[in-house]
Amino acid sequence: MLSRRAAACKSLVQDSSYSLGFQEYEKNPYHPTQNPSGIIQMAQAENHLSFDLMESWLERNQDVSEFRKNGESMLKELALFQDYHGLQAFKNELVVFMSKMRGGKVKFDPKKIVLTAGATAANETLIFCLAEPGEAFLIPTPYYHGFDKDLKWRTGVEIVPIHCSSSNSFRITESAMEEAYQEAEQRLGLKVKGVFITNPSNPLGTTATPQELHHLISFAVSKNIHIVSVEIYAATAFNNNTSPGFTSILNAASDKTHKNRDLLSPRIHVVSSLSKDFGLQGFRIGMIYSGNETVVSAATKMSSFGLVSSQSQYLLSNILGDRKFTQNYVKQNKKRLRERREKLVSGLKECGVPCLDGDAGLFCWADMRGLLGSNTFESEMELWRRVVCDAGLNISPGSSFHCCEPGWFRVCFANMSDETLEVAMRRMRDFVDSVGGGDRCRRGVHRSRPPAAGPSWRKILSSLVNWCFK
Repeated sequence: MLSRRAAACKSLVQDSSYSLGFQEYEKNPYHPTQNPSGIIQMAQAENHLSFDLMESWLERNQDVSEFRKNGESMLKELALFQDYHGLQAFKNELVVFMSKMRGGKVKFDPKKIVLTAGATAANETLIFCLAEPGEAFLIPTPYYHGFDKDLKWRTGVEIVPIHCSSSNSFRITESAMEEAYQEAEQRLGLKVKGVFITNPSNPLGTTATPQELHHLISFAVSKNIHIVSVEIYAATAFNNNTSPGFTSILNAASDKTHKNRDLLSPRIHVVSSLSKDFGLQGFRIGMIYSGNETVVSAATKMSSFGLVSSQSQYLLSNILGDRKFTQNYVKQNKKRLRERREKLVSGLKECGVPCLDGDAGLFCWADMRGLLGSNTFESEMELWRRVVCDAGLNISPGSSFHCCEPGWFRVCFANMSDETLEVAMRRMRDFVDSVGGGDRCRRGVHRSRPPAAGPSWRKILSSLVNWCFK
């Protein structure tokens, strides 16, 4: 009685390790006093570290939070119909903020912004605009597991992975892009419409280097395809001693050394949001920025299926309009993220679990290959099950992000208190010691990379789902 799409969606949700981990967490969530033996949530990429700064601003600006202006209620104005182009005042503040997050080197035009109900809606809308069902986008691995849903379910577009490896810290290479392109066009018979990246990366917690972006732009120009850059973690990027810092695809495209620069603007599209930078996932504020007039026009009309509420736009236009506050918020938030990440990395290192060097995001990419029983994705899933069930830590296995090497895990650190993180690290130490993997990790036991085809993780999960959480 239902559509094939409904049945497919139900099946895909059940076959997700991310969803299974959440199910176990929801049945037994950790609480420091009410349930100290519960599962600690380390799979959710939320930013809880700077709520106090936002709450303090709201306390000082109660007229705004109560939707008043100069003492007069704005309820009627905000509650009545708003056109899908969005509030102009909000878009004007957004372009200023987005420019600042890119070092002021890129100027944004509010006419090229499309507002959407979160980055998820922005991603899907862009795919609808750029590709036909059965066409493909290339995506570097590992990539955010939600793209399998956001980009494919309703659009009918395919994803072809650009396989990246730990041998060069999962950096994108020209040869890997070419291999993926040939795989799509020659073996799979798919027309490639573009490359889809996340910068800063989820799940790696790294920023793309200028060289990577240069290679990406040259590749896209040579193949006459689009680039979509999801930059929802831009304001979380903090410099460390080994990273060059965040560089937007728009910064890279403005480099005068690129050939055919006039062809770039209509082919480069940026997705942004305020969910990760400000910890405001529930406000559902996302956006598309594109130099392609047709894309902007079509996406604006399509945004009527997922509008940002006028109340959210009004509140955030006032917050962003307080330039002194936003500057301090971003500065303090980056400092807290850096310190929290260092605390997690240090704790994992003591357990014998190294992490990829990172400089952004709300998570670390942890190397737990030394704890695997064998160099297989089945062994990774068994390890993941034991970490969730025995250690009480809900982390995410690399196979759910299409990592081509078993043994990597994404570990989130910004959605908990310092005290909870300390509990999590104690549990991890005890777990590593219990499986006898600490010495192997500390000795740097390293396994060879599996075939570049990557994991068939849906099949692995299907076989485990009946017994994994008995």
